[in-house]
Amino acid sequence: MKQEQMERLENIIKKDYSNMTGMTILKDGKVVYEKYYNGYTKVDRIHIFSVTKSVISILFGIALDKGYIDSIERKVLEFYPEYPVRRGEKTIQKITIRDLLTMTAPYKYMFNPYIKYFTSMDWVKFSLDQLGGKGHIGKFRYTPIVGPDILSGILVKGTGQAVLDFAKENLFAPLDITVAKSIIFHSKEEQVAFSKATDISGWVASPTGINTAGWGLTLSPMDMAKIGQLFLNKGIWNGERILSEKWIAESTSEQSRWKQRNLSYGYLWWVSERDQGYAAMGDGGNIIYVSPKKNMVVAITSLFRPGAKDRIEFIKKDVEPIFESAHPCHLRTDDHGNRVGCLTQGPPNGKLWDKQPGNI
Repeated sequence: MKQEQMERLENIIKKDYSNMTGMTILKDGKVVYEKYYNGYTKVDRIHIFSVTKSVISILFGIALDKGYIDSIERKVLEFYPEYPVRRGEKTIQKITIRDLLTMTAPYKYMFNPYIKYFTSMDWVKFSLDQLGGKGHIGKFRYTPIVGPDILSGILVKGTGQAVLDFAKENLFAPLDITVAKSIIFHSKEEQVAFSKATDISGWVASPTGINTAGWGLTLSPMDMAKIGQLFLNKGIWNGERILSEKWIAESTSEQSRWKQRNLSYGYLWWVSERDQGYAAMGDGGNIIYVSPKKNMVVAITSLFRPGAKDRIEFIKKDVEPIFESAHPCHLRTDDHGNRVGCLTQGPPNGKLWDKQPGNI
């Protein structure tokens, strides 16, 4: 790799993507780039916002594989028999798990009722209260925060475990990902501080203790890269089946479409049918980008910034051309955990990076 290419990439990041805190790139299951920015290091954990949704999708796949949930065609209210349906409410009774996973469930609200949501004591019940209405099932409607928590509640009821506990046992531990604890806010100030923190390892939970489904998880770029590599490995990690290949194929294929923006959606994953790739994306530019065609994963963490520049455009224009044919040798590691340089184009020269797929 030419030094000029690396210098150009670093200049682009500083100029146009200055809220990035870290980027890890895997090619053929091996680390070819790992760098941190703005004073962040490999031990820092960042709130990844809506990338959390794709983790929830994985947990549903695992729950199905293990028989805790028998079908995503199940009606949502089958898991909430205690929920009092109001007279005349018919739509909510027809909504399925699939509708929630594909963002094709209707909701009553026109504008996201964030304040009421955050100040309510039960975020799942609040979301159920918004579900249904006069909208049509099957029409794409992206719901960032108010709504996805219904899926968390279903996971709890189906598995008999807290979402974080189920995730630790079946996903995080096998991939050597640390998510230390559930985080419950006791004030608005705590919530604001969480979004800016780098020293919190956890997953936000409602006052009732149910982990969020649309936001609230903290991970590092390497954690996210492992999740992407798990998908490239077709659900296998260190020889162990973590997730079925069938679920990976379904969840990263078009299941619905946001017609106004011409965007394809799977089961809580954004899909690019043209490029045969897919991504988990969160506010501020947090992303797990997976390219099976190029056998590459790009994971980026970022601080929240309204109107952050498109990371997909950045990856395809500025990252892929550099790394799509790169082979790692001995990557230099500095005091911040950055591993860059010493990359070759074409057949690798010398010893490859010693971490194999499924053990990065």
